[in-house]
Amino acid sequence: MNDLMSAGLHRLWKDRLVSKLHPFPGMKHLDVAGGTGDVAFRILEDINSTRHRALQDATEDYLHEETQIYICDINPNMLNVGKKRAIERGFGDNKALRWVEGDAEALKFEDNSMDGYTIAFGIRNVTHIEKALAEAHRVLRRGGRFLCLELSHVDTPIFKELYDYYSFSLIPAMGELVAGDRESYQYLVESIRRFPAQEKFASMIADTGFQKVEYENLVGGVVAIHSGLKL
Repeated sequence: MNDLMSAGLHRLWKDRLVSKLHPFPGMKHLDVAGGTGDVAFRILEDINSTRHRALQDATEDYLHEETQIYICDINPNMLNVGKKRAIERGFGDNKALRWVEGDAEALKFEDNSMDGYTIAFGIRNVTHIEKALAEAHRVLRRGGRFLCLELSHVDTPIFKELYDYYSFSLIPAMGELVAGDRESYQYLVESIRRFPAQEKFASMIADTGFQKVEYENLVGGVVAIHSGLKL
């Protein structure tokens, strides 16, 4: 359904999210609401990429061993899907991947313990967005980067009309046809409309205490990547 709804673009959006993170060997990273492993696998692949290996020495070998990527999700079934996918991709025995059942509003991690925090298509579904943002700020170290990829708001009038028609008329129908679940996809499009617009959400991130807050619209605002630093 993700491929069908986005014409496969969700893969490029997640690639862009990770490129803005600038992963590095030895980092301690938290990916929230990422049970399927989509973002975590990308981060690990980036760290293990040729551009890092080309510069590798004995110290770098040690740093690769110290890399910790925590995949946190409130849904244990999603974590099980991610673990199975990790095995399929050859990451089954990779000690860098740590699977944790947990709530974005009450994380089980220590203060100032993470170099990075990502959440992709997840913050829209938390009950209290402010609490999730506060927890993200709490667990990040000074200099840590917060990144959020989320479905957002289109401003261009003609594009907005087309997008609204696609969202409310076609997506629920596709959900019923492909996944046998119209109700969940009806909720999806309604939750997108309830989510704060880009400027408002950026203000919420800044109010939490993050600095250098900015956002990047993709596909005219269909999705946006928000970012901030803990300084």
